[in-house]
Amino acid sequence: MSPVRPPESLLQLPTPDAEAQAHSERLISLITDEIAAAGGGISFARYMELALFAPGLGYYSAGASKFGEQGDFVTAPEISPLFSRALAQQVAEVLTALEPTGKATGSGEVLEVGGGTGCMAADMLAELETLGVLPARYSILELSADLQARQHQTLSERVPHLLPRVQWLNALPASGFRGVVVANELLDALPVHCFRVHKRGMGEAGLRERWVGFEQGRFQWRSDDLAPAPVLQQQLPLALLDQLSGLPDGYESEVNLAAGAWVEALAERLAAGVVLLIDYGFPRHEYYHPQRSRGTLMCHYRHRAHDDPFVYPGLQDITAHVDFTAIAEAAVAAGLEVRGYNTQGLFLLGCGLAELAQRSEDPTAEHNERQQILQAQQIRRLTLPGEMGERFKVIALSRNYDHPLRGFALQDLRHQL
Repeated sequence: MSPVRPPESLLQLPTPDAEAQAHSERLISLITDEIAAAGGGISFARYMELALFAPGLGYYSAGASKFGEQGDFVTAPEISPLFSRALAQQVAEVLTALEPTGKATGSGEVLEVGGGTGCMAADMLAELETLGVLPARYSILELSADLQARQHQTLSERVPHLLPRVQWLNALPASGFRGVVVANELLDALPVHCFRVHKRGMGEAGLRERWVGFEQGRFQWRSDDLAPAPVLQQQLPLALLDQLSGLPDGYESEVNLAAGAWVEALAERLAAGVVLLIDYGFPRHEYYHPQRSRGTLMCHYRHRAHDDPFVYPGLQDITAHVDFTAIAEAAVAAGLEVRGYNTQGLFLLGCGLAELAQRSEDPTAEHNERQQILQAQQIRRLTLPGEMGERFKVIALSRNYDHPLRGFALQDLRHQL
């Protein structure tokens, strides 16, 4: 069987080569077998989990290039090293404050969840070394063996002398972690449940979960996908259920239950320190705005963005925006404090991005003018409202940490959550 997609004129997606096509077909076979075993349909959360994380076949667990100009999308650490260097200023502040003496002694740790190409780890470690605040250990939680190898290569090439401080994990560390946890564009890739508001009769309203089937040669929403949503009804707060049920008939969106569970699991392991989560998303009142009636699902394939999650399974990324109110609620329920919420642009500026940019300029360089122009373009992408500056947000969670966080000094939007 072959993956079927909308007409080329609609999506204008490149055609995968024969090897990639065969890979996608193997994943299609796996998912269709599960659909058949389940009686003809599975939740979208399960489909997304398999499409992204099925061992050896899912998008993030297979070996294809995903990040950078040769992949499907570019993340902030690949846009400019200034992103990670600015983030390192915040990390250094926390590591220093956690020390009983108020001076960095190298006993704190850093955990990066989802290491990408390894660029963020390399740039952060280099900057922390410059600041004299190297962590005792820098752990990277990465499930993909291919990405682990790529990260190891990046670190070996750029900061080989710091490689002994780095370790790779396949699961969250044991309890007692002290330090900083950083995750950039992690939450948006966690599987989401999709729903539709369904209203019938006199005031009868409720959520119906959307299901995925395999019909007419491709994955698609089942024609009878208006099924009861017991998972959502059992796990969502009543106030949120009432809010969602009150949206217009036919309203479609998604709920990320996995993100709350991940925050809870992380909270169980954090003894003292700060968690910095960076992703694109909204507070709840914006996420479930009546005008956002088709949800936030988005897919990326070779730098083309589109909204069909059933195209080329295993070859494209599938994401949904983050409900940061849900993240804050999950954190508080797990005993963490919400210490800040900000746009990426103002967070980076609060961490000294402008000063770092000035210090990185080399007035003696032969092509300094060209470098300045390139750096200015990179900063605009990271900070301007029309670029990543406002679409991406930063939320800080903490336990046993009572110090200010410089990334929220210019602005703190916790009142919007």
